[in-house]
Amino acid sequence: MITQAPRIVTSRVGLPDSFTLERYLATGGYEGLRKALSMAPADVAAEVNKASLLGRGGAGFPAGRKWSMLRKATTTYLVVNGDESEPATFKDHMLIERDPHQIIEGTAIAAYATGVELAFIYCRGEFALGLERLQQACNEAYEHGALGAEVLGSGYALDIVIHPGAGAYICGEETALLESLEGKRGFPRIKPPFFPAAVGLYGEPTVVNNVETVSNLPWIIAHGGDGFTALGEGSSTGTRLFALSGRVEHPGWFEIEMSKTTFRDLIYDPSLGGGIPGGKNLRAFIPGGVSAPWFGPDQLDLGLNQDAVGQAGSMLGSGSVVVMDSDTCPVRAAWRIARFFYRESCGQCTPCREGSGWIEKIMHRLEQGLGREEDIDLVLDACDNLSPGLAWPPKQTTICVFGPSIPSAIVSVAKMFRDELLVHVKEGSCPFPPDTVRRG
Repeated sequence: MITQAPRIVTSRVGLPDSFTLERYLATGGYEGLRKALSMAPADVAAEVNKASLLGRGGAGFPAGRKWSMLRKATTTYLVVNGDESEPATFKDHMLIERDPHQIIEGTAIAAYATGVELAFIYCRGEFALGLERLQQACNEAYEHGALGAEVLGSGYALDIVIHPGAGAYICGEETALLESLEGKRGFPRIKPPFFPAAVGLYGEPTVVNNVETVSNLPWIIAHGGDGFTALGEGSSTGTRLFALSGRVEHPGWFEIEMSKTTFRDLIYDPSLGGGIPGGKNLRAFIPGGVSAPWFGPDQLDLGLNQDAVGQAGSMLGSGSVVVMDSDTCPVRAAWRIARFFYRESCGQCTPCREGSGWIEKIMHRLEQGLGREEDIDLVLDACDNLSPGLAWPPKQTTICVFGPSIPSAIVSVAKMFRDELLVHVKEGSCPFPPDTVRRG
């Protein structure tokens, strides 16, 4: 059902001047930070822990628990991950462009709670307008006194650095992001021992949080952790931003209450996705970014709940929901996903570097109608080398989860649409209408 939950992170984004300091202050901006500064840092962390705020970047690890893992040291850092690179994911991009002060305030609250005096916001380099507005918001925050040597006159000192990335998908992985921040190539680090909370940026303990995660903090501190847990159910509390795209009438971002809203609501409700154009049937949908296994129409009534989606064999991941209708070729969709991963592999691990290329080539051959029936088993065998057993969650064969996530789309097609793979082989061409995206 569609509930009347408050808009926690998008309350002002519809206003034409939502990115300005004047509008932010007029709508309660920096009051959450002011309240946090009147509390002990441990009490701020406890309030966030009470809220059961799950990370909104993909893994869904509780923010409060992540903070508690920070190793005690003289120097600690906070890094906010704004390198949103997952295909069809655009929620963080929107927050960066339209409400940068909310990100600054949330970063300051997280830094105060964890005892950090220097924080970094790492933003994808292609977000030109977002970077401009984020830097301007940071400058205005200094002028307002929300950053600097005396944050709102409290005696707490905090500096924030806005750091643009260079467009590598792998830098969305937290340890690759830290390598990039240090001026190195974005190669993920081996964990353990290099969990950022123990050994992170410049070898010091580091908290890494997502843009949407920190954007929730001003509301949580202002309204209390109990106010946040009153929304949603179980461990999936509060609201969450979902980026809906594909074959829907109203693609876009939607902030909705977790758990109580279903995929059917998100896709079909007139106030949200509005259904599939032309009244066509739903073929499949991706519930949490292109790394996630696909769902079919029989899973439309699943609630947008991290545990429920996980038990059903997929994940909410990056919050990207991609809809495929009856005219969508699932083989073509899976090939395009495989091609993206092949191009974006950092090349550090052999299974990912080599396996992604093999998978892309076989899928392209099948999609073009040039494949053999045995290619279906061949591509699954290549997938099994990357993710043994082809289970979900995947087993690790590489330093980060990038490589083992590649088979998700391929395995989904093989399980759900094997007959259509065979049609491509037997007819020697794709039976679905061509589209305007250049292939090759």
